[in-house]
Amino acid sequence: MTLPEADILAARILIVDDQEANVRLLQRLLEEAGYSAISSTMDPLQVCALHRKNDYDLILLDLQLPRMDGFQVMAALRVGAADSYLPVIVVTAQPGHKMRALQCGARDFISKPFDLLEVKTRIRNMLEVRLLYRQLEAHNLQLEQKIRERTAELRESEARFRSLTELASDWYWEQDEHGTFTRVSGPVLEMLGLRVEALPGAAESLPETDADGWNEEERSALRAAIAARQPFLDFPFSRANPDGSTQSYRVSGEPMFTQACRFVGYRGVGVETTPRPPLRR
Repeated sequence: MTLPEADILAARILIVDDQEANVRLLQRLLEEAGYSAISSTMDPLQVCALHRKNDYDLILLDLQLPRMDGFQVMAALRVGAADSYLPVIVVTAQPGHKMRALQCGARDFISKPFDLLEVKTRIRNMLEVRLLYRQLEAHNLQLEQKIRERTAELRESEARFRSLTELASDWYWEQDEHGTFTRVSGPVLEMLGLRVEALPGAAESLPETDADGWNEEERSALRAAIAARQPFLDFPFSRANPDGSTQSYRVSGEPMFTQACRFVGYRGVGVETTPRPPLRR
């Protein structure tokens, strides 16, 4: 991934040094390199407030400062940071301070006295990393937003699907991977003689209260299809009632799998196909 040159040169930079000569030198160096958004302060107590206001892409921070040294400034910046990335290059004449500065969160360092080529190179490298980091953050936020939107769309689609299946059939049903009914809508409870037992904190289960009258051959074939995790369409299902009448049904179902191809149950619809007696005139 490459960054447009204009984006790099428009990066927001803050120079923090109590020596006016150093500030002027760094500012002139940056301006000659083409950078256009350069700010400076000689008061370390202002750094956190300025960073909160301007969200700098880079802070050039001298370590030897009055009232509040560079290490204390970095500690304060970490407390108020909007993210975990501390965009600081420390400026120091003390070689022993470099490792401590990196441990405190600095991303790089510039040695005094200045090597102008080194200064420009380290600043340029740091800005490229920082701006790429910002792009990645923005991309992740967009991706999270798209995922939230897509999830909402899928939930809405699922709700519409269930609503339509409930309208187009006598009942809609779902089972988990263990065969337990987790959702049933419509008059199936009355038609099939089932009752619901809801356990606290558990999904609804639908135990049969009376298995008599069911066509066992049909039941066995349906169970075999479910055990094989096969879809079935308009599967005939019937039951003989004690009064000698027969109730007929057609059931359709499909297995459900996760994206990782793990079986999680069945869902389907059913209709009663028992012939209705003619209306008396």
